[in-house]
Amino acid sequence: MSTNPIDDFTLASTSGQDFNLTAAGKPLVIYFYPKDSTPGCTTESAAFRDLYPQFIGAGCGVIGISRDSIKSHQNFKAKLELPFELISDPDETACALFDVMKMKNMYGKQVRGVERSTFVIGTGNLILREWRGVKVPGHADEVLDFVKTL
Repeated sequence: MSTNPIDDFTLASTSGQDFNLTAAGKPLVIYFYPKDSTPGCTTESAAFRDLYPQFIGAGCGVIGISRDSIKSHQNFKAKLELPFELISDPDETACALFDVMKMKNMYGKQVRGVERSTFVIGTGNLILREWRGVKVPGHADEVLDFVKTL
């Protein structure tokens, strides 16, 4: 767990408003995922969607971040009926702050991409908990269990 705050950032979101980390003003789950409309990312986003009322009940927001465009995010959000915003990070601003860009093997080739990771951010942009190299099954439940302890 980090005791250093994450630097503030502002990025475009599916709401049409820019998302600003400091302005979020409450604990926040930020999950980084590789790509819209891929099987793992669809399953993960749907899990956060299904538990979203419980996250809100625990006083915590949820956002998803990937390098996809806002248009791609809007289609993905509509298809899955996601109740939370997706943030577009094409220049890897937030990806760099959270150090989620990694070399991965895809079909036998080395490719640089987003390592599936989740962070719970508290007051003062402090990372309260992080999960890296996330395996999707049961992950959103584990994050919710942690959020309920805040």
